[in-house]
Amino acid sequence: MTLQLGDLAPNFEAETTHGSIDFYDWKKDSWAVFFSHPKDFTPVCTTELGYTAVLAEEFKTRNVKAIAVSVDSVEDHKSWIGDIEETQSTTVNFPIIGDPDKKVASLYGMIHPNANDTLTVRSVFIVDTNNKVRLTLTYPASTGRNFNEILRVIDSMQLTDSNKVATPVNWQQGEDVIISPGLSNEEAAEIFPDGWNEVRPYLRVTKDPSST
Repeated sequence: MTLQLGDLAPNFEAETTHGSIDFYDWKKDSWAVFFSHPKDFTPVCTTELGYTAVLAEEFKTRNVKAIAVSVDSVEDHKSWIGDIEETQSTTVNFPIIGDPDKKVASLYGMIHPNANDTLTVRSVFIVDTNNKVRLTLTYPASTGRNFNEILRVIDSMQLTDSNKVATPVNWQQGEDVIISPGLSNEEAAEIFPDGWNEVRPYLRVTKDPSST
C-alpha cells in the first residue's frame, strides 16, 4: 500500500511497550509522528529514539504524540529501551509497537522488498488531528533522521493550516512568511493590516502572524 499526502492514515490495534492501543483512540485530537526502524539494537535508531524522547516537551507544546514501530516483539523493545536510556541519557516516554506479524508495517507500506523484504525501512509519517497523512519521509539505513526538521515542518503545517500563508525555504518559527497567492491585494490588506514587502506580485513577504 502506498499512502499519499492527504490520505486517511489507516487505523490499527497493536501491542506496544505502553500496552494495547487503538491508533485513533491513542492519538485522539493530537498530531502524531509515526516512524519505523528496521530492528532493535541497531546503532542509528538507538540515537533516534533517544532524541525523540529528549524532544518530549517540544512535541507536547505542538500537540504532537510520537510512536515507533518495528517487526520485533514488545519484549525485545523493552530490553532495547534500557540501552537507549543508558546510552542517550534520557527516558523513553513514548510507545514502541511490536509488529512481528508485519500487520502495521504492511498497512503503511513500511516494508520495501528492494531494501529488505523482512525488515521495516526507516519511514516517517506525520498525521494530523483529522487522521490525514500530511508528510512522508523514507531514509536510508545509514543516515540518521533529522527530528529538528520534523519539528520545523510541523510548525509550518500548523501555521499554514490556520493562516493564509506559506513558508519559504529554510523557514524557522517566527521568521517572515509568504502571503498565499490566492489572495488579492485587497483581501490581503484585510488579513495583514501591517502590510507586506512585494518582491514580485506573486511573492509578497510579511511577518509571521503567530509572532504578532
